[in-house]
Amino acid sequence: MRLVFRLFVVLLFLGAIFGGIFYLKYQQGQRMAQMQSSPPPPAAVAATEARAEQWQPSIRSVGSLVAVNGVAVTTEVAGTVREINFDSGQQVSANDVLVRLEDSVDRATLSGLIADRELARTQYERASELSSRRAISQSEIDETRFRYEGTQASVAEQQARLGKKTIRAPFDGLLGLRQVDIGEFVSPGNTIVRVQALDPIYVDYSIPEREFPNLDVDQEVVVHVTAFPEREFTGRVSAIDSGVDEGTRSITVRATLPNEDQSLRPGMFAEVSTLRPAMRDVITVPRTAISFNTYGDYVFIINEGEGGQLTVSRRQVQTGDSLEGRIEVTEGLEAGERVVRAGLLKLREGQPVQVDNSVQLDDAEVTGQ
Repeated sequence: MRLVFRLFVVLLFLGAIFGGIFYLKYQQGQRMAQMQSSPPPPAAVAATEARAEQWQPSIRSVGSLVAVNGVAVTTEVAGTVREINFDSGQQVSANDVLVRLEDSVDRATLSGLIADRELARTQYERASELSSRRAISQSEIDETRFRYEGTQASVAEQQARLGKKTIRAPFDGLLGLRQVDIGEFVSPGNTIVRVQALDPIYVDYSIPEREFPNLDVDQEVVVHVTAFPEREFTGRVSAIDSGVDEGTRSITVRATLPNEDQSLRPGMFAEVSTLRPAMRDVITVPRTAISFNTYGDYVFIINEGEGGQLTVSRRQVQTGDSLEGRIEVTEGLEAGERVVRAGLLKLREGQPVQVDNSVQLDDAEVTGQ
């Protein structure tokens, strides 16, 4: 009897434990079913309307800024630097003296040649006087004349050689960094300083050959550079290359930009838009309203149902050009339709939403990827 009683107690204890477990599982299942049956809370999104605008079509490309005149100043003759008359980064005018080389030997040589010229001139003049009295032959007169002309040429040659010991700015421009020091020996080809004319300035860029019919000299261009993201620089096409590059099937274009404040510098990367003359009507939305996908771009349309409940529906669209943060929708959207502009990440077809344009959405939500 005692053994039976103990067995009964154990079974009763185990039954209580398993019964409690089954009851807890049942309660959890009930709560999960209740949660699944209740509609999801509305998602907070920012909204906007598709807008009808007029855009000026453009040919977009990238290029580099190039100085109208830009050279490395060097010397034509070897010599030792005696005098430096400029500072790095200085603005100079054409023919300003930049550097003088040691020229004492050349000056002494020039003095000797000038003395020889004066002697030859005196001899020629004396021979000319004697020829009038027929006291000298014509060959002697010719000899003194040729000697005089030869010394004149030697003086001119030495003056030119001496002039090359003074190195001048070739044109108006901005100097770069000084590359020589006092007492340094320089040879032809050694860079003394770079000088570049910055106003105006060129931008060289390439466009596909299919756009060639849309190009013309004097066409307006708009340029943006990374150094000044908020500024817009305008200019005009000044030259179009004579041929198409066989490797890239593109044609090189050069535009000229005013640069009075010298903000633009040679070598800068430039985004170039070559404007076409005709305007066209487009439907646009903010770029953040488009979800770019491998299988096609789409937007979320905001629909208003019974009782003012807002839901979203996914719609495939075709996109075109973009301009200043907005993108053209060529198919799939009409002007005035409301779309989600931020908060696309967690949306699904038919999901309720709540529009709150003051909500600060993170980058992942904004991109909608």
